[in-house]
Amino acid sequence: MRTASEGVVLTSTVLVPFTASSVGAARRELSSELRARHVPEHVVDDAVLVLSEILSNALKHARPLPSGRLRVRWTTTPRSVQVAVTDGGAPTRPHAGTSTMSATGGRGLGIVDDLASDWGVLDEAGTITVWAVVDDQQQQGGGAARR
Repeated sequence: MRTASEGVVLTSTVLVPFTASSVGAARRELSSELRARHVPEHVVDDAVLVLSEILSNALKHARPLPSGRLRVRWTTTPRSVQVAVTDGGAPTRPHAGTSTMSATGGRGLGIVDDLASDWGVLDEAGTITVWAVVDDQQQQGGGAARR
């Protein structure tokens, strides 16, 4: 089996139940696969956190796909990991908000913006996909949301 370090682009897609326990399961699967592909540990850590935030937001703010699930996808290249979560849409469009020091939530996409080199939202045929790219060269605060 070839690994990401050999220059191959590899993609995995999983359908997860529309339940909070899916966050931990997706984190474990992504982490295990990225480590098996010899992705640098700091990229694994950031990609897992980014996936957690995007998936948690979908569970909190969106509807499931018609199947009752969410689609989670990640693509690995030698230098980056793109994670994406597709849901059945929501009344509002995902965006990075500002939160106060005492707020108990509202930081998810801000964290994504800090850790990702790029991220965005795709609206397609009744679904919304939030995606983010974590790369080996990411600099602090480099994620400008592009759509």
